[in-house]
Amino acid sequence: MRVNRTRPTGTHHGDLRNALEQAALALVDEKGPHGFTLAEACRRAGVSVAAPYKHFADRDALLTSLALKGYEEQRRRYRGAVDAHTVPADQLAAFAAAYVRFAIEERALFDITFLAGLDKTRHPELARAGSVLHDDLTPVTSRITGAAESALDLLIQVATAAHGLALFHRQDMLPGARNSSAWAEDRAARTAHALASRYTAD
Repeated sequence: MRVNRTRPTGTHHGDLRNALEQAALALVDEKGPHGFTLAEACRRAGVSVAAPYKHFADRDALLTSLALKGYEEQRRRYRGAVDAHTVPADQLAAFAAAYVRFAIEERALFDITFLAGLDKTRHPELARAGSVLHDDLTPVTSRITGAAESALDLLIQVATAAHGLALFHRQDMLPGARNSSAWAEDRAARTAHALASRYTAD
């Protein structure tokens, strides 16, 4: 889901929901998930401040809608990465690389999904969307570890490493030539392989 940075002209009332989502994405891309108000999103979309309430109760509801799109995009990417391989360790490594790639290529969606601080008790659909990702990926780690509990542990370890590498790259914290998306993706994949090998070696 690409961010449309072209300012709307105010003629989007027929597609108000999409106009507001695109405006919010552009604002998150510029200011982060906490740096704008719902009224600012309305101005960016070229609609009245009363317009969002036809679709979104408040700013968090708008961000929740975008977070769900973020989960959908992640699922599409991760399933494609996993399906490109047959060996479980390679599938896990492909997921890790895809995780980093999503964080870099879809910065606004990533930030909304993981950094907006959305309350999952108010928006339980977010928790369900996250569970779907786990359900897609734990069969891969289960084939490596052979047990459900350790499979979840392995998935968390790999995702945590990929998440950290993605943020380090985005914040220019990787030194020298390592501060590239290609290096971060490769390192995430290598880390996934190393973590998987701890179980296959047992």
